[in-house]
Amino acid sequence: MKISKTYIDDLIIIEPSVYKDSRGFFYESFKESFFLSNISKVKFTQENISKSKKGVLRGLHFQYPPFEQSKLINVIKGEVLDVAVDLRKGSKTFGNFYSITLSELNKKQLFIPKGFAHGFYVKSKYAIFSYKVDNEYNPKYESGINFMCNQLSINWEIDGDIIVSQKDKNLPFFDKSTNYGKK
Repeated sequence: MKISKTYIDDLIIIEPSVYKDSRGFFYESFKESFFLSNISKVKFTQENISKSKKGVLRGLHFQYPPFEQSKLINVIKGEVLDVAVDLRKGSKTFGNFYSITLSELNKKQLFIPKGFAHGFYVKSKYAIFSYKVDNEYNPKYESGINFMCNQLSINWEIDGDIIVSQKDKNLPFFDKSTNYGKK
């Protein structure tokens, strides 16, 4: 596996070693011993799968403590633009975002530690998205940031119609004075 750091501390790209032959391919999408010794001491407790059609934008979501989540994400089928926003007060990149194309072809994964908002936009006909998390979902502690926030200036690479839930449309805009680490 190849590990690449991003300009945001602790946000890591993982590229698994892919073995291809005439039958298809094989790769280890997750190996606990490698992850714990090379990336983070995170213990994943839940895995989620979503399927979304082209034009769907989900996010930007996060959970407040004590239910914040680290995530290991990848795309099983299709292609998405994935975005993580640093909400860690005191971080030198607080309020900055990182975006990356994740797809079934490049097989890249992104590790997003606690303290980030996360979202993605589906660029292909549909996408099947997988994410391991280290804390269970708790709706009383969920929140998010509006994906259209001008202050963040995210280029979502939107091509055509966009499909967003009413809940995500109503999320508040990013505010530097907000402490996203406390409810």
